[in-house]
Amino acid sequence: MDENIEREAPDLQQIDDLSSLAVQERSLSVDRILSAVANEHRRAILYSLTSASDRTLEYDALVDRVADRMGDENAEEGSDEHRQRVRIALHHSHLPKLAEAQIIDYEAEAGHVQFDGGELEQAILTLVESYDASQ
Repeated sequence: MDENIEREAPDLQQIDDLSSLAVQERSLSVDRILSAVANEHRRAILYSLTSASDRTLEYDALVDRVADRMGDENAEEGSDEHRQRVRIALHHSHLPKLAEAQIIDYEAEAGHVQFDGGELEQAILTLVESYDASQ
């Protein structure tokens, strides 16, 4: 019987550890999501993906949607240059950050980008989108 008591203590400790880990993961998840949606380019990517029928877009289609959504601050430079700047920013900065945060699945080789977020990501994005629309 003493053996059972000794085994229960580590089990309780393991439960406490798992509980702490779950709380920590939730906090990290919220921080990760908020960091991801803090940038207007990344929000434009996420809005474009979540509005696509299967939440997946070809890379070139995503570039076009994000470029259109972002507009061109220097219209005299031409839309081709604007799209090229957006293409470079997405490839080198924004898509890798969203993929690292596990909000999207970005297959550079295949040229597919898919929204991979869950309910929390969608809820935060919806909240932020309503704020963006009012500005």
